Amino acid sequence: MRKRKLPRPNVRQTVITWAFLLPNLLGVLCFALLPMLQVLAGSFRNTISGKWMGFQNFLAVLKNPAFRIAVSNTARFTAVCIPLLIVLSLALAVVLWAIARVGGTLRSAFLMPMAVPAASVVLVWKVLFHEKGLINGSLLVLGGSGVDWMGSGAAFWMLVISYLWKNLGYTMVLWTAGLTAIPDSVYEAAQMDGANTWQTFLYITLPNLRTTGYSITVLSLLNSFKVFREAWLVAGDYPDESMYLLQHLYNNWFRELDFDKIAAASVMTSAVVFILIGFLRKAWDKEE
Repeated sequence: MRKRKLPRPNVRQTVITWAFLLPNLLGVLCFALLPMLQVLAGSFRNTISGKWMGFQNFLAVLKNPAFRIAVSNTARFTAVCIPLLIVLSLALAVVLWAIARVGGTLRSAFLMPMAVPAASVVLVWKVLFHEKGLINGSLLVLGGSGVDWMGSGAAFWMLVISYLWKNLGYTMVLWTAGLTAIPDSVYEAAQMDGANTWQTFLYITLPNLRTTGYSITVLSLLNSFKVFREAWLVAGDYPDESMYLLQHLYNNWFRELDFDKIAAASVMTSAVVFILIGFLRKAWDKEE
């Protein structure tokens, strides 16, 4: 049997392809990979002398009480926020997708928090949740007692509300993109077979949103490690212990020039995030 000859590569097309790819690859190399390697190398050395420290930096970080508090609060924040964000955004996406006429306008309204500057958000926080703010004033008028919102355990839930308010619209739009990709013929066939709304959602909508759900979960996990600006602007470098996250710890170490601790803690945090993403991917592949 005569073998079919493979088409010869087009040299001109290859050159054009690499001309477009090369700037992006160089940018990733210079601004992502090389800094990551520098941080990894710095986690095993002393910042000032450059002396090889082995795992001493990691042990010093693990023994640090502030690090343990920050890790505990960050893990708690992630465990609370991600399920709430996923469930609420999916529910909103399904409702707005069902009412297609006004759904587009409402989706745009839910995206507005992403365009609001952090300084404006902080101003609203202070007006509402200050000891003498609007909420405490309303409680006093109704006969209740004021709450120290930012100086007690309630500060954690204020941070949760801020995260949900900021990311709900964006996540909802991602769910809507997944819903739009499901063919209408599948729903029509299910309705002809007598499936009700709940059965349609459970056996058609959810299975077809698995890939979208994985992407949203990973993005939400990564974004949960970036909640810092609003909390820092409201409560400063040392907020209430309930909302003292890893970002606060890194900021304080950076101000004190403890770069070896920052490098070691960053390596451990990155390793945990990669492991979590790997478990998520494995779970999604197993379900599929």
